Amino acid sequence: MELFLDTAEVDEVREIAAWGVLDGVTTNPSLIRRSGRDFRSVVREIAALCPGPISAEVTALDAEGMLAQARALKAELPANVIIKVPCTPAGLQATRALAAEGIGVNVTLVFNAAQALLAAKAGAAYVSPFVGRLDDAGQDGMALIDEIMTTWSHYPELRTKVLAASLRHPAHVLACMQLGVHTATLPAAVFRQLLRHPLTDRGLEAFLADWAAVEAAGHA
Repeated sequence: MELFLDTAEVDEVREIAAWGVLDGVTTNPSLIRRSGRDFRSVVREIAALCPGPISAEVTALDAEGMLAQARALKAELPANVIIKVPCTPAGLQATRALAAEGIGVNVTLVFNAAQALLAAKAGAAYVSPFVGRLDDAGQDGMALIDEIMTTWSHYPELRTKVLAASLRHPAHVLACMQLGVHTATLPAAVFRQLLRHPLTDRGLEAFLADWAAVEAAGHA
């Protein structure tokens, strides 16, 4: 499973990329706003740190506006940047045109399996169903992921990757792993939680204590 970082904080990308496990980065206007920095500058810095797909989202609502913004971004930003568009009729229209031009598209704000399939048929490289936001609305976000992966299993010709988004905790990530999700994007805090386990910490402490005792005995 590909692991993407969902952030617009360059320091977080630098941290997780240094682990050697980062496959890509997703950004969105809300994350950029929180960073307080210029959108293009942030994306350029992130793309330099992670060679995988970097999602940069358009803000236009009509297909022509989306295409104009997408083409401008592809002309100005590094080659590993892909375009993020919403799952709307205009978004699907833009996806079809961009895919025909060889430009990778991540279709976002997917909340049912039908939307995911329509985006795939339009030529999306990734579809991003939102887990946490469905949970917030009293629904089962992981049930949607299950539905989409089951749908994909019936159509092996589909090349669109399912990118589970809005993941809030390690249990979401584990469920994605077990369902065979192609890609998951998660905040830096969840990346850190995945790596932590109290028995790992205790084991390391015990090893270090034993090694200190060995060295002390050697110097006695």
